[in-house]
Formats: sequence, structure tokens, C-alpha cells
Amino acid sequence: MDPIDHLDHIDKVDQRILTAFRACGGDPRVAGAARALSRAGEHGALWLAAGLAGALVDGPRRGSWLRATALTAGAHAVSMGVKRVVRRPRPARVEPLVTTFGRHSFPSSHATSAAAAAVALGALGAPAVVPLAAAMCASRLVVGVHYPSDVLAGAALGALTARAGACWMRGPA
Repeated sequence: MDPIDHLDHIDKVDQRILTAFRACGGDPRVAGAARALSRAGEHGALWLAAGLAGALVDGPRRGSWLRATALTAGAHAVSMGVKRVVRRPRPARVEPLVTTFGRHSFPSSHATSAAAAAVALGALGAPAVVPLAAAMCASRLVVGVHYPSDVLAGAALGALTARAGACWMRGPA
């Protein structure tokens, strides 16, 4: 397959998957949940709050919780930088359910911070973060502001960033 044809195929698959997820937003309960997750995930707020709460209640591992929170924030910042370089526009063929702070779509910063939190906070014993992070990623498709490839790239970036900082996160032995 010619590289141009391959990219066109990826774009078509991206659009089909996005359209299917966005159709789920026709259910008011699904739309409401997706909107709430999207708002909670702005600038990684949900994950930063979870990490700070962990630091507050788990005194013996406070440093690890704070470093995990910093990793999550750092992953989010990296995704914002990548977004400014790539400059992929947000999906135009679907009506979004939320407004966004930026025009660029790749990678999904919500997915980046969610995956970073799943890895970093999950390693500290916050297993509920993993399904919540997956729901956050799906919400970006349901509200129609990202392509699936944006979400996958964001999740990979977040997981890799948190994984790369895992030794630092645990702190001194």
C-alpha cells in the first residue's frame, strides 16, 4: 500500500470510530458523564487532585505521591508541547458536546494525563484510577473533540512518561 493511501485509510478508520463513539453521546446519560469527565480532566485537574489527596492521607509515602503527581503534570505539559508542534486540527465532521481551550487535537492531553496518572498513581495503590483513566480517554471521543489516534497517542505518551519516571517517583530506597 502506498504511504499516502495508508494515511488516507487511517484517516477513514479514525473518522468511523470517532463517529461511532460520538453517536453514543446521543444518550443524555452518556453525554452527561462524558462532559463531566472532560471538565474534570481539564489540564489534568482530576489527576493532580487525586495525587495531592494521596499525599495528604498517606504521610509515610507523601514524597512518592507528590512525585507521581509531578510526573502526571509533566506528562500533560509534554503533550501540550507536542500539540503546538503537530498542530492537528480538531475533528470537523462531528458536533462537539463541549468547548475546548485549544484548537489542536494531537495528542489528547486528557488521555496523556489520564494514562500518566494510571501508571504513576496506580503504582501507589490507587487501582480505581485505571478504569477512570480509560473512561476519561473514551470521553474525549464521545464528546467529539479528538480522533482515536489522538487519544491512543496521548495515552501512550502519558504511560511512557510516567514509566520513564517510575524510579524517581518511588524516591530514595
